[in-house]
Amino acid sequence: MGVVNKKQTGNRGYLMKNDSLKGQYRINEQIRAKEVRIVGDEVEPNVYPIAQALRLAEEHEVDLVEISPNAQPPVCRIVDYSKFLYQLKKRQKEQKAKQVKVNVKEIRFGPQTDDHDYNFKLKHAIGFLEDGDKVKAYVFFKGRSILFKEQGEVLLLRFANDLEEYAKVDQMPILEGKRMTIQLSPKKKDVPKKPVAPKVAPAEKTEE
Repeated sequence: MGVVNKKQTGNRGYLMKNDSLKGQYRINEQIRAKEVRIVGDEVEPNVYPIAQALRLAEEHEVDLVEISPNAQPPVCRIVDYSKFLYQLKKRQKEQKAKQVKVNVKEIRFGPQTDDHDYNFKLKHAIGFLEDGDKVKAYVFFKGRSILFKEQGEVLLLRFANDLEEYAKVDQMPILEGKRMTIQLSPKKKDVPKKPVAPKVAPAEKTEE
């Protein structure tokens, strides 16, 4: 059975679980540059011939990892490759978790929507905004109903006004083909400020 060279492959068991990162970084003997710049805490930052850099990594019983291949000379770190990949994947997960996904909910009106239907849709819009979603409301003009486009604009402006407590207007009513659209974003909830305790004036000393 052949012997696996750890210095060429890193931790094989770890790489099997992180195939998406495999091959993104050259390590050890995969690095082709004649000299590299080493950064990090383990070794004094400097430019080293590749043979010396590999020897330093071996002395620390870790790997030489090329992190900036396009630099002149390429930048490397002396670090355990499996730990390097783990920390990289952890940072990617943290960044992904910080990205807030914003949904856009659509609400459709007719140009002559009655009050009952309007209030029903207004209630839904409030729910969407409280959940942090954007709301895209539009009036659809079918056939000759395009003649009532002013009515549609008034309806959308009324809708935005009724939602003033919950939303800000991203885009005023705009006619696109047979649809007049307005877009609203949820307002950030104000954090109540802590009441400031009134300062008590020091009591005046009375002469005896």
